[in-house]
Amino acid sequence: MSKETEAAEVLKAFGLPNTQQNKRSCLTLLALANLKQDSPSRTADRPLLRTVDIMAFIREQYHMDYAPNSRETIRRQTLHQFEQARLADRNPDNPSRPTNSGNTVYRLTAEAFAVVRMFGSPRFDKRLARFVARYGSLREVYQLRREGTQIPLRRTDGSTVFLSPGSHNQLQVAVVEEFGPRFAPGAELLYVGDTASKYIVYSAERLAKLNVPVTEHDKLPDLILYWLKQNWLFLIEAVTSHGPVSPKRHHELEAMLINCPAKRVYVTAFLNLKTFRKYAGDIAWETEVWIAEAPEHMIHFNGPKFLGPYQRRAVKKK
Repeated sequence: MSKETEAAEVLKAFGLPNTQQNKRSCLTLLALANLKQDSPSRTADRPLLRTVDIMAFIREQYHMDYAPNSRETIRRQTLHQFEQARLADRNPDNPSRPTNSGNTVYRLTAEAFAVVRMFGSPRFDKRLARFVARYGSLREVYQLRREGTQIPLRRTDGSTVFLSPGSHNQLQVAVVEEFGPRFAPGAELLYVGDTASKYIVYSAERLAKLNVPVTEHDKLPDLILYWLKQNWLFLIEAVTSHGPVSPKRHHELEAMLINCPAKRVYVTAFLNLKTFRKYAGDIAWETEVWIAEAPEHMIHFNGPKFLGPYQRRAVKKK
């Protein structure tokens, strides 16, 4: 096993994200541990090294010559993460040294050093377990941060996915968690678009069985629910800045779903009445409107279909 491969194994064991298990990070770890190509792990050391010293070591010992402008890349995309993971300390000899100083140095922490020098020995796992128990895994920390800033969406099957932050995705979550149970109880969530990831829920097999063109997901509405009990396919546009079910959009979707055996229900969802009023004139007839701030109600753009008296509520006599 080459030293570079050993370093990759060590970084993986420490729980570094995949982006910090690359060649640059492996060679940086070897430089910080002063491990040459033929050096056994037990001979590791903890020198104080500037970024330029790290690059010089890599060039001399591993014949990888990084360009001078790579210093920032090594600092920002490797050394910074090593600090976060508690693999390395910055300026342990002088913590008050300015960050942009040309004399800034890095050194393996004592705890990380104790793990690195045990690689390949029976004591490695024990040392690693002690380190992770104390400092955790950077990969897990990053995941928690990512999920902490994202919006959790509880799917109809009980699982949870995370959408990128923003009002559009907040509205989509409301559609799934508030609209669905009220107006399509038991409906299956087949598709949810995401502003950052294109789509986050995509049941291609189920959509294909309904003759929904799965190769044209960029033309699909924001959300699709299928209510098997009624054989209703809910095609929902979540509108925060554009895109209600207009006559043009309705026609396009109908043409795309011409071979779909399910009965279509078109819904435009809004966060509030203010946004609805802005787009009211663009909404197609024979569609529905749902507003998250008044989740118990629907607005039917359906002409006489729902014309009729409502059941009167009992009025208490004074």
